[in-house]
Amino acid sequence: MKKQKFISLTVSAALLLSPFAYTLHVPTLNLKVDAVSAASEEAPAAPAKPAATPKAEPTAKPTAKPTPKPTVKPTPKPTEKPAATPQPTVKPEATVKPVATAKPVVTTPAKPEATTKPAATLVPAATAKPVATPAPTATAKPVATPAPTATAKPVATPQPVTVQENVYEDGIYVAYGNAYSKGTEGVKVAIKDGKITDIELMRTSPSLIDRDARYNYSGVWQAYKLMHERLLGKTRDQAAAVDAVSGATRTSDGWKLSVDRAFERALKVKPDDAIYFTGEHMGIDPERKYAVFSTYDENKLAAVKVYPLNSAGDIVEEKAFTPEQTATVAAITPALLGSGTAAKPVAGLEGDFKAAVNAFWDAEQNAKINNSSAYIDGFYSSYGTARTVGVERADVIIRNGKLVDVKLYRLGSNLIDRGNTAYADVVKANAPMTAKFLANGSYISNYDEKVDGVSGATESSHGWNQAIERAFEKALKDKGEEKYFDGKFAGVDNGSKLLLLVDLAGDKVTGVKLSLFGADKKLIADDKLTAEQKSVVDRLTADLLVKGVQLADIAGQEELSGAARAALTDALYNASKEQGAYKDGKFTAYGDAYDKGSNRADVTLRNGKIVDIALYRVGMNLVDRGAAAYPEVVKAIPQLTEKFLAAGTREGVQDVDAISGATSSSTALKAAVDRAYGKAEVVEKEKAAYFDGIFIGVSNDKLVNVMVTTKYGIPVKMMVYYLDNNGNTRKEAQLTEAERAVKAEIEGGSTPGLHKYGYRAAVFGKNDAEKEISAKAIEAIKSALEAAGK
Repeated sequence: MKKQKFISLTVSAALLLSPFAYTLHVPTLNLKVDAVSAASEEAPAAPAKPAATPKAEPTAKPTAKPTPKPTVKPTPKPTEKPAATPQPTVKPEATVKPVATAKPVVTTPAKPEATTKPAATLVPAATAKPVATPAPTATAKPVATPAPTATAKPVATPQPVTVQENVYEDGIYVAYGNAYSKGTEGVKVAIKDGKITDIELMRTSPSLIDRDARYNYSGVWQAYKLMHERLLGKTRDQAAAVDAVSGATRTSDGWKLSVDRAFERALKVKPDDAIYFTGEHMGIDPERKYAVFSTYDENKLAAVKVYPLNSAGDIVEEKAFTPEQTATVAAITPALLGSGTAAKPVAGLEGDFKAAVNAFWDAEQNAKINNSSAYIDGFYSSYGTARTVGVERADVIIRNGKLVDVKLYRLGSNLIDRGNTAYADVVKANAPMTAKFLANGSYISNYDEKVDGVSGATESSHGWNQAIERAFEKALKDKGEEKYFDGKFAGVDNGSKLLLLVDLAGDKVTGVKLSLFGADKKLIADDKLTAEQKSVVDRLTADLLVKGVQLADIAGQEELSGAARAALTDALYNASKEQGAYKDGKFTAYGDAYDKGSNRADVTLRNGKIVDIALYRVGMNLVDRGAAAYPEVVKAIPQLTEKFLAAGTREGVQDVDAISGATSSSTALKAAVDRAYGKAEVVEKEKAAYFDGIFIGVSNDKLVNVMVTTKYGIPVKMMVYYLDNNGNTRKEAQLTEAERAVKAEIEGGSTPGLHKYGYRAAVFGKNDAEKEISAKAIEAIKSALEAAGK
């Protein structure tokens, strides 16, 4: 038996691996969580208004215009370039020496490093910032000039620049503004040298869980981008002076208050005269049974309000309490006010007390200036132990070191989610395991080892436990030196030609098991391989162990050699302790529509790579036209499917040439793929409610079509079409009076900017016939906006 050699995956070696660095985006830590929304700008203002805070540089009293200590106002060094700080090694290509050996086909899609920054963790820090030191030499030269003595003295220059030490600890901080019944504003901020180098603006639902920006009040839609631009690169003082966005004043002020609190948390020396941010703070228990609003002065709890949550995760207002809810809230509230997290449950209400105490704890963490969580809030995804039959994955959201949302997946041997086609016991186990994890709330505390498995799905239960444990480790502020988890990880090339099971220990590959997929997309058993296949498998296995993704092509087996490199890269991504830029999964998006229909792409992503794709030409009823589409489009779709899969990345797809005779559909399908990636982004730099473009939607009975044009992230124009049962557009002469009236109302009379039915569209009409038609039109509008939604 051949002596196996270890492949070192340390700083230099993991991406020596890299003529195929495009597949090995060992992603850098995302600085932001998904957009959190649904807080209406129209809702009544909260008792503690954050609007007063941005006028000064508050420390702990956002509502009372506090006077900060002089040390809280840092003077940033003029030579600093904050935009580059979160990941100084933005360009992994510089470290990837073996590019010359890569095939052009594979290296072309390397563009995603801009977002995923694969090499960031693998490049020595010493190479990151050599530019900072030369600056002083330039300023020292005035001595040589014949200027008057007063101006020639360089002594005074270093003093003002360096006299005031940076009082903020570099890092990533999450903070929230004052809460109200629709949620609260929040930010996730990267601070470097006293400046904001990256920022994610959040607007939470009542469940404090990220929501789509389009569920916000429409005035907030464009405020995300504007406030992002205004706050980026600012010091604490400068951020406090930023103007609010007209039409989103309260939200803008909430973001500014959140930024100020993030700076307060970043202080190297915390204030000794305050424990809490003054104001009202909210918390939710992981099971989303209760919301608790806690009002704090600087050093003490002042008031508590408790609200049950309904099945949609919204707060139940007091006037809507059932008698049982009224009695339960009346028992819980004084207990929390008097004893906080030490509140003793009333007999018979143990479950309610536990949930309310967890919600109170969450609110208290959000209120603390010195929030000592070891984790960075956000979205994380990770895998359990891989087998030839597949692997478990968990997507989680962590807040204050607690699990507050989780989705569990069972992937097949091709590492694509099996959904309901997984083993019946595993499908049945998903919901109870999800509930157990949420009830537990934290992977680290509250229990001895792991959540109990579900009978019949023991192996999958163990895999989900392991995936969540690793997701928490990804969220750690200090992950330690190792870049990869120890264990067995699977990797598959995006063409599903082969599966690798890779053993990792101490950032070294210690073992590789390679299996081939047959024409039926199932794995070929080892004893069923032909002699030639076995020879290729043995050779690739040995070369992978010795050379990693630098392995040379085997003559006559170039395709499998490339697949082996890509599969190893995929396995390393799955083992990485850094969170990628895109969520894994299937995402559906559309290209621009016209009066005959649209083009749709169903894109399955893993580690930012396209691993499966299906393209469609749909009619005005959004039904796949199949062979009934234009012949040129029917011919183009399989060609584009193959080319997009081979391109493999967001940028690579855009470089694919259009198919002659189907140029418009090629362009639309490329746009659809790009929008699918947009939906998959873990972090959207500038949140928008909608993609810009033209989108169609249909009523539930597929008889009414509305075409919506979106521009600058908002719906600005709508056209109504009535369809027959075959999905064809009916002519004007065939329309009823009610249909004409609804069409005229929706298409006409809209003022410039947001269309009047582009936000909270509701049924209208002068009579029952018009109301019936308008109800269908509203369904179609909502369908179109869903297609346009980011």
